[in-house]
Amino acid sequence: MENLNLLPGQMMLVSAKGVNGGKVSLEFAQSVETGKESTSLTGLLNASDERFNQAKPRRAWHTGQPEDIKKIFGVDVAGLGYGEELEIGELDPKVNGKPLNIQIVETTDGSDYDIANFETRAKRAGADGEFITTAGGEYIFQKLDVVIGQAKHRFIEDTVRKSATVEGAAASAIDDSINS
Repeated sequence: MENLNLLPGQMMLVSAKGVNGGKVSLEFAQSVETGKESTSLTGLLNASDERFNQAKPRRAWHTGQPEDIKKIFGVDVAGLGYGEELEIGELDPKVNGKPLNIQIVETTDGSDYDIANFETRAKRAGADGEFITTAGGEYIFQKLDVVIGQAKHRFIEDTVRKSATVEGAAASAIDDSINS
């Protein structure tokens, strides 16, 4: 399910995929409401133009045992082999009657994967936009997690846009992680 048209706040259990060790990775997507008001003048001046208001759903993955996935979500994924996928498309899944939400936590502490995939993992202003850093110049990474109940987002305040080449920014991020 590539293009999901989820309403604000709506969650979907998108799919399941067989992974190593007989486990299954579940993909979740949500049109996340962060409670943050837009500060983009262009966005505000074009609020009635749907092209400016098409936020892509955020996605998060969690891996589990097939029998536990069936018990919690009622989806039988036991037959999925490594790399096999099952499209689910369940809207607003719940755990013990409680809603699930994607929680966003921003950090300047990138994982090894974040550093190795810097071009796509560091926060940017749009897909190919400038990097968004702390006021002190540290690159920001977003960690997404599916939580039961209300999400408690944590965003880094006082950010700035930083013009940089991808190569220079990646080298700087790698240097920062090695020297910290």
